[in-house]
Amino acid sequence: MSVRKKLFGDRAFYKMVLAVAVPIIIQNGITNFVGLLDNIMVGQVGTQQMSGVAVANQLLFVFNLCVFGVISGAGIFGAQFYGCGNYEGVKNAFRFKLLACGVLLLSGFLVLTAGGRSLISLYLNDTAGSGDAAGTLSYGYRYLLWMLAGLPPFVMAQVYASTLREAGETVLPMKAGTAAVLVNLVLNYILIYGKFGMPALGVVGAAAATVASRYVECLIVVAWTHRNRERVPYLDGVYRTLRIPGRLARQIFVRGFPLMINEALWAAGMAILMQCYSVRGLAVIAGLNISSTISNLFNIAIIASGNAVSIIVGQLLGAGKLKEAKETDTRMISFAVECCIVIGALLAVLAPLFPRMYNTTEEVRALAERFIIISALLMPVQAFLNASYFTLRSGGKTFVTFLFDSGFLWVASIPLAFTLSRFTSIPIVPLYLICQMVDILKAVLGFVMVRSGVWIHTFVEET
Repeated sequence: MSVRKKLFGDRAFYKMVLAVAVPIIIQNGITNFVGLLDNIMVGQVGTQQMSGVAVANQLLFVFNLCVFGVISGAGIFGAQFYGCGNYEGVKNAFRFKLLACGVLLLSGFLVLTAGGRSLISLYLNDTAGSGDAAGTLSYGYRYLLWMLAGLPPFVMAQVYASTLREAGETVLPMKAGTAAVLVNLVLNYILIYGKFGMPALGVVGAAAATVASRYVECLIVVAWTHRNRERVPYLDGVYRTLRIPGRLARQIFVRGFPLMINEALWAAGMAILMQCYSVRGLAVIAGLNISSTISNLFNIAIIASGNAVSIIVGQLLGAGKLKEAKETDTRMISFAVECCIVIGALLAVLAPLFPRMYNTTEEVRALAERFIIISALLMPVQAFLNASYFTLRSGGKTFVTFLFDSGFLWVASIPLAFTLSRFTSIPIVPLYLICQMVDILKAVLGFVMVRSGVWIHTFVEET
């Protein structure tokens, strides 16, 4: 097969990929755009408020990724079960997600309520001695407590939406997510600034709007699923029992546990990286918050391509089409990298404009611009890494995935960031650049593992 045929598909291939990816792109695009507007609205109130919300969201990010880890562990079974037509297997994968996420939800409540204030304090290094740390802590903790009310509907919506996506039903989660972000946007405007006779609640208003939007999303997804049984026969009668066959539960746990631990360690690792950067001052937290919000908006292609790999390649593996799965995966990775070369170049050009939308200091704006440019230049690398991660995951090679993802983060990226931030005086921008460029080495490892075909494996039964 020629290099061109290996890397590029025909019209039918791109039509298949876009049918899965476009609804995810739309949903994530709207979500991240509203997240940008949300961030700007809070940023207009003040830098302390924006930084407090950023730190609280970093802690919630750890919880969210733990949820995604639990869901992903069972999800690789759900996609392959659906691919071979085993609907009972899909139901059992759903039940596993539900029970495991329930345990995680209780654990999250306990940790964030008991240790939230102490965890936020770890990020507040007031190098200028301005006293801003106390105000930032107050805003961040209040925001965190309000956001806890939105965790139950968030978990339930993710359990349902992930199962629907694994079966190729990506449009409904997109519609629910779109409705949720629109509710969030409207309520943000009303509650943050106090419009239409409502009091101006600031960061509390931002949290209340997000919580309300999560209940809307959950209600739409759950109600639609159970009112359209003919569209989702794989979930019909799913609550008749919550028991899962012991053998299958062990299989999901054995294969899924590395993914659950991976997501938890990766999220915790990202939180530690941010804490390392925060040693350089409160302005760094604000700059990174702006940068990550803008980058997330442009990273929707990376997210969608990874999800598409997980769904399409997982179903092909479940159907026993191993050669087709490998060929499809190669073309999907190539497509993701090509898209992100263009998107990264666009983001780099627009980088100076975005920080100007925030009511903050020139120091924060300058830092944010440089962080955005670094993220833009490395976007093709991140696209390859994300697609490689989902490739390894789709074949159930979860321990290899664990070593590739969070293993690398904890062995290479975190020690480097800790050493440079604590034991050198290197400025934050080159420090951030060095730590991000380590992912190039990770991309080389990903290339070797994906090309080896170690992930090409079917592990579910048709009956």
